[in-house]
Amino acid sequence: MPEEIAQLRQRIQLLENLLFAVVKSDKYYFAKHLVLADGLIIKGSTGTGNKIGNGTTEKWSVYGVTPVVQAGAISSPSGGATVDSQARSAIDSIRTALTGFGITA
Repeated sequence: MPEEIAQLRQRIQLLENLLFAVVKSDKYYFAKHLVLADGLIIKGSTGTGNKIGNGTTEKWSVYGVTPVVQAGAISSPSGGATVDSQARSAIDSIRTALTGFGITA
């Protein structure tokens, strides 16, 4: 009987440690992939809104491409004689950012 009690205490301690690893203060920490079942919706609030990522150096991506940091600012064409090359440069920067994040191939 004392051996069974000791085993139960070990199992309880293991479960408490596992629970603590999953739920810490106001955050959930996952050490494994998060998989959603088919047909589910990720829904946000309608108050102040939600964010994915909290800093420009965090790396994110979609569709299985390598995660990247936030793309830099893209200059608007200022007009004048170089407007065509400035517009082309801005379009190329947009395409690079979209491809890097995974929105386009």
